[in-house]
Amino acid sequence: MSARIDTAQPYAIGLFRIVVGLLFACHGAASLFGVLGGAGGKGGTIDAGTWPGWYAAAIQLVCGTLVLLGLGTRAAAFLASGSMAYAYFHVHQPHALWPMQNGGEASAMFCWAFLLLIFTGSGALGLDRLLSGRTSPPQREAAAPKATVSA
Repeated sequence: MSARIDTAQPYAIGLFRIVVGLLFACHGAASLFGVLGGAGGKGGTIDAGTWPGWYAAAIQLVCGTLVLLGLGTRAAAFLASGSMAYAYFHVHQPHALWPMQNGGEASAMFCWAFLLLIFTGSGALGLDRLLSGRTSPPQREAAAPKATVSA
């Protein structure tokens, strides 16, 4: 059973990446374009160039889309994770200690999800893999070194 789960791991990571990237990009699109409920769920948009909201929304849209597509996943996830750490500690945390009290659950979850993607990479189903010429997830090498046979 464990071997089956291990072979599905790149696909599970790929699906995780797609969902997290899509949700993050939707936050950015809502704030920048007023779609999906708009900024703060009130149908509006954030004024262009305002700090930090407009820049956060631009990072959300661009990095979310890159992560969704699996294109430059590690770099985009690094920037996205850092922006969510900033959002948590500079926007939410001053109001209360715990995310449940300060409204920072989404920032904390996105921060940790993107941090995970920095270390796992895009998994399967990403454009990085397609553009590099690899069509299937890399196979794990056996733990024991292979012996060479000579005749």
